Amino acid sequence: MRFEIMRLDDVDGAAVDTTVVDAASVNRIVQQAAAIGQRLYIRPAESTAS
Repeated sequence: MRFEIMRLDDVDGAAVDTTVVDAASVNRIVQQAAAIGQRLYIRPAESTAS
């Protein structure tokens, strides 16, 4: 499963940048964000039809 992770602006909460990662990477990214006080929004990435 893949997740879309958006880094949020500290002032207005708008998405600053977006990345799509696999489930194994989510924990590492969350830990890094927590260490520096960064706000994230995480949701399942939309799958594309084959």
